[in-house]
Amino acid sequence: MSLTTIFLLLLLYFSLFTFLTTHSKPHLPSPYLSPTTIFPNYQNMLKSFKIFIYNPNTPFTFNSPSQSLFYTTLALQDSVFVTQDAEQAHLFFVPFPSDLSTRSIARLIRGLRNDLPYWNRTLGADHFYLSCAGIGYESDRNLVELKKNSIQISCFPTPAGKFIPHKDISLPPLASSHAPTNKTTRFLGYARFNWLKESTLVNELSSEPEFLIESEPSDLNSYAERIASSKFCLFEYGGGDVSGIGEALRFGCVPAVVTDRPIQDLPFSDVLRWQEITVFVERRGVGELKRVLARTCGDRHEKMKGLGVTASRHFVWNETPQPLDSFHTLMYQLWLRRHTIRYVRRESA
Repeated sequence: MSLTTIFLLLLLYFSLFTFLTTHSKPHLPSPYLSPTTIFPNYQNMLKSFKIFIYNPNTPFTFNSPSQSLFYTTLALQDSVFVTQDAEQAHLFFVPFPSDLSTRSIARLIRGLRNDLPYWNRTLGADHFYLSCAGIGYESDRNLVELKKNSIQISCFPTPAGKFIPHKDISLPPLASSHAPTNKTTRFLGYARFNWLKESTLVNELSSEPEFLIESEPSDLNSYAERIASSKFCLFEYGGGDVSGIGEALRFGCVPAVVTDRPIQDLPFSDVLRWQEITVFVERRGVGELKRVLARTCGDRHEKMKGLGVTASRHFVWNETPQPLDSFHTLMYQLWLRRHTIRYVRRESA
C-alpha cells in the first residue's frame, strides 16, 4: 500500500471520527438506522472492501450524471476499492452502457458465464451493475439471473416494477447548485421551494392563497437563503423532479414527498431513517397536504430539520470523493451486501 493511499485512509478516518462524534452522540437523535455500528463498519469497508471490474470491450458513456460520476470514481480513478485479483474481490462489477439492448446484455452475461468462473459460483449474486432505468423481468436465463440475483444500482426514482428492495440500490440524484427550472412554492407564511412539474397538484396549489407558486426564482443569489428560511420543500414522487431533495436537506428545508404508493427505492435506505428527515404525504389533495404539514410544525419539525442537515452530506457528489459523500455511502451499501448465498449449481441429468 502506497504512502498516498495510507494518508488518504488516515484522512478519511479522522474526518469520519470528527463527524460522528459531533453528530451521533448516544443521547442525541440520529438520522442513522444503526448509529452505533455505522462507524466501525465504515472503517472496515475502507480497509478491506475489494471490487473486481470486468473490462468493457469498448469505451462508453452513461446517460445519467450520477452514473457517470460513480463509474468514473470507481473504475477510472485510482480507487482503493479496486483489485486486479478476482480471488480477493468481495463483489464483481459488470459495466455496460445505458443504451445497451437487453439482447446484448444477455449476450454479455452469457460470455461471463462461459469464459470465467466467477458468475457461476453464485449465479451472479456477488455481482452488481449500473442501469438508470432498471432491468425488467425477461425470460432469458442470463437476464433472469441478472435481475433476480445481482445488485442493481439504478437512478432515483426507479420505474415501477424494476427495483427489488433489500437487494437493489438507488443513486442519489445529482442536484444543481443553482435554482431549479420547475415550480417553486410558499406555504403557511414560510418560503418553501418546490421541484414540481405541471400537474393536477400544481394547478390545485395555484388557487390556494396559502401557497405561492413561482415559475422560477428571480434572484439566484438569494436562492440558498430563501430555501434556508423555508419550512418544507415539496416533491412529487413518480411525476416531478426529485433532484433537489439533498439540497433541501442541506439548507434545513424538510422535504415533503407526495406519493400515491409506498416508496421502496429511496437512496441510502440501509443507512438513513427516512421517516425522521422527510414527511411523506399520500396523494389525497391539497387539504390533506396542508393538514399533514401543519401537524409537522413545531418541535418535530425542528428535530427533522436538524437530522436532515446531518444526513445531507451523503447526498453530495464530489469529483474527488470525500468521507461519507454520495460515492462512499453507495460503497458502504455495497459493502453491506457483500455476503451472498453460494448457490449449488445443478447439472442436468
